[in-house]
Amino acid sequence: MVSLFQILLLIIGIVKFIIIAHVIMSWLINFNILNLRQPLVSSIWDGLNRLLEPVYSKIRSVLPPMGGLDLAPLLAFLAVLAIEIVLRNNVAAFY
Repeated sequence: MVSLFQILLLIIGIVKFIIIAHVIMSWLINFNILNLRQPLVSSIWDGLNRLLEPVYSKIRSVLPPMGGLDLAPLLAFLAVLAIEIVLRNNVAAFY
């Protein structure tokens, strides 16, 4: 059961990394540091969007309109952190 707990923590770590990479990449694209006409940048951006847009769209449907501010990545990241906290606090159930 400890292996299951470690696998869950590994998956949570990967999800956190993907969300952070998506946020940083969106900033770099918006400030014209990265160019979407480059094939590598475009394929990475497309892959991240395909992974995260289903999650973000569900969060955006609950949030009120914020103008140009998108809080969906922040709320998704906080939800992943909350899941990690719950898992770590219930580690005794895995032994």
